[in-house]
Amino acid sequence: MRFFTVYGPFGRPDMALFLFTKAILEGKPIDVYNEGKMRRDFTYVADIVESIERLISKTAKPNQDWDGMKPDPATSFAPYRIFNIGNNQPVELMRFIEVIEEKLGRKAIKNLMPLQDGDVPATYADVDDLMREVDFKPSTPIEEGIGNFIDWYVKYYNVKL
Repeated sequence: MRFFTVYGPFGRPDMALFLFTKAILEGKPIDVYNEGKMRRDFTYVADIVESIERLISKTAKPNQDWDGMKPDPATSFAPYRIFNIGNNQPVELMRFIEVIEEKLGRKAIKNLMPLQDGDVPATYADVDDLMREVDFKPSTPIEEGIGNFIDWYVKYYNVKL
């Protein structure tokens, strides 16, 4: 399973949503790489969990038609499958920040920076195989997911808005 930019309550504190929320609440600047033009396939954690729950009982089977001379990278002669798990709708980083600002009721101080070496301008999860296999596609909008995160963050860290 390949997860695409997972976010939500109890997430990693070194990820953008945590870092941005904390900095905005403290009135500190946030570093916005690629001047906010990068696009990420932000995937809410509950959608990740739902995908795992649906896939866990689906035993992978070998592809009997697999040909090493014309390999299909998503299958193999061995019993495994690769599933992308992402929201399938990349969001521009600047929009992600705007939603955080809306939910906090505060503006971010943005330190616009160039694209970091080795980073990519966009990620996008093709979830066709996931849909075909388990009839599920992650779809939590960032407005809802970030709202859930902010609600959790405020309660967990006892923050007054």
